[in-house]
Amino acid sequence: MEKGSMEATNSNPSSMSGVAAASAAELLCCANARALLDSVDAFLFDCDGVIWKADKLIDGVPQTLDMLRSKGKKLVFVTNNSTKSRIQYANKFHSLGLSVNQDEIFSSSFAAAMYLKVNQFPPHKKVYVIGGEGIGQELQLAGFTALGGPEDAEKRAQWKSNCLFEHDKDVGAVVVGLDPHINYYKLQYATLCIRENPGCLFIATNRDSVGHMTDLQEWPGAGCMVAAVCGSTEQEPIVVGKPSTFMMDFLLQKFNVSTSRMCMVGDRLDTDILFGQNAGCKTLLVLSGVTTESTLDDPSNSIKPDYYTNKVSDILSLLGE
Repeated sequence: MEKGSMEATNSNPSSMSGVAAASAAELLCCANARALLDSVDAFLFDCDGVIWKADKLIDGVPQTLDMLRSKGKKLVFVTNNSTKSRIQYANKFHSLGLSVNQDEIFSSSFAAAMYLKVNQFPPHKKVYVIGGEGIGQELQLAGFTALGGPEDAEKRAQWKSNCLFEHDKDVGAVVVGLDPHINYYKLQYATLCIRENPGCLFIATNRDSVGHMTDLQEWPGAGCMVAAVCGSTEQEPIVVGKPSTFMMDFLLQKFNVSTSRMCMVGDRLDTDILFGQNAGCKTLLVLSGVTTESTLDDPSNSIKPDYYTNKVSDILSLLGE
């Protein structure tokens, strides 16, 4: 693939809400659920808050996915959670009793590695990671050398007189994703690479503010880590996860389905639904994750999905399957 053939965005998701459709969302019902099914060849699902919450499946998901497959629908899982690689996500699906293969999974950790690859990142350059092992694994699979990540979880930065904090001058990119072990050492290392290494890229897997890291409550998302590095470097990142349509280029190449025949199913307005709208897909918001109905109906919200419902399995019940 040629350099620049696939582009990500360096915009904050909230700044792109003006491109979203302003028409009111329709509550999914028997009639429009059937019409939606007939008009779509591929369903794109977010994972956290849609398929599962942490390690707990949301009710009715297996039966719904089985029904959609039985009707010849392609299923794709597009997640902003960068803590796992595609191989690790495939293992998680299997552990939950869902038959999903690696080729059906597109994670923001994979997107970060692919962004570097399609833009011909020099192979002799290194990548510093704030995030989980998923980013490091995808970078290594793409042929890059990754530093940081979980290996720097216990490291501490100390303020000492006449003591210089050293960093690798060969780091040509910093990738920031969800990191439950974020610390001051990592922030300083990333900051020095971006500010002092000529041409060093600042890449964010996503800017989600919160996520369901456990099944009972939300936790700070990758957006918090990204914001910290934005603050220290006074730079904005290249965002490769949703709502950037960077991953959509890979989806189109692999599945050969027009975006007008796709439906993005997600629980977040500013990432999932905006991603679908930016790409020209139909959109279905589920209220089983981050977004509530009151948030959807709030006059200040300009991002309206085509349809909304409580959870994914409503498709199954509304169709009487």
